[in-house]
Amino acid sequence: MFYNGFYPHYDLAGRIQHTKLDTGVGDMPSARMGRVETPETQDFKQVLSGLVENFNTELNAPDNLLKDAMSGSMNVDIHDVMTAMAKSEISVNIATQITGKVIQAYDKVMQIQV
Repeated sequence: MFYNGFYPHYDLAGRIQHTKLDTGVGDMPSARMGRVETPETQDFKQVLSGLVENFNTELNAPDNLLKDAMSGSMNVDIHDVMTAMAKSEISVNIATQITGKVIQAYDKVMQIQV
């Protein structure tokens, strides 16, 4: 798999944990594996602010591309503008749905009687 010049390399054999339950047949490693990735947790505020910043860039991208296309820039095509507009529309729909779900969750929490 090739992604933006990055070839992922996985050392699966090095991540296998050997236990008493190993088969012990030749050099066959155990089928039990440890955790592949280490979770890097951020607080809720950082995640939400990152989403808002990405949302703002997605909303401003079609305007910027349209200005470049109208000024005659050869780097921008009308297809790029249309793609950016579709992305921003999807971002608005997702943000609207997330906002609705957060409000529903808040209402449910407020209805809990202690």
